[in-house]
Amino acid sequence: MTSPATELTGELISFASEDRTLEGYLVRPVARPDRSDSAPGMLVIHEIFGLTDEIRAVAERMAQAGYVALAVDLFANQNKAVCMAQMLGGVFADSLGHQGIRDTRAALGELAALSGVDASRLGAIGFCLGGSLAIALACTDQRVRAVAPYYGFNPRPLEAVRRACPVVGSYPEKDITAGQGRALAAELEAAGVANDIKVYPGARHSFATPGPSFDGVASIDAWNRVMGFFDEHLVGG
Repeated sequence: MTSPATELTGELISFASEDRTLEGYLVRPVARPDRSDSAPGMLVIHEIFGLTDEIRAVAERMAQAGYVALAVDLFANQNKAVCMAQMLGGVFADSLGHQGIRDTRAALGELAALSGVDASRLGAIGFCLGGSLAIALACTDQRVRAVAPYYGFNPRPLEAVRRACPVVGSYPEKDITAGQGRALAAELEAAGVANDIKVYPGARHSFATPGPSFDGVASIDAWNRVMGFFDEHLVGG
């Protein structure tokens, strides 16, 4: 993949999802004249706070690694408080069919259709709400080849993950999602789905993004695991 000094281009884009318009931050490595091959695509799915600077930074890190990254804004052009409530309700009541899943799939389709993207090598990474959506996406859309949920909730029924693509998940021990990670690992193992699930001792929710719960050691280890897993299942696959 590309070096940390890779030059990037970033832009805001809009695209359709059913009867509404979504937005996203698209970032990619600057095209090199000596290369014409397409890059793998990475969908970045935000936390409950929406498309923040921290989530944009994740997209930029993915682009630095050679991916075309799309950080979707699932709250675009909507009442954020209402959308947040509906999205959380969907995660627990209709894990695999709510509006958030449909919008996430629309974003994946937009990413797949972009020039310079290899649609056979699509991944997704998500945090909290986005982690939940990434797991659900893995169970409902065969276009995605690997996902990386951070402290997300599992779909219901849990057996749905038996049809998932490979999963690399990162969970904090001091959080309700620790049990979600352990249950996910057990179900994926039973189904023979490639996975790397780790619960970080002492870590708390949102350990991987800047804030009071940030854990530098856990964050670095999780990122290295995620990138290694993606290298295996997306870059080389």
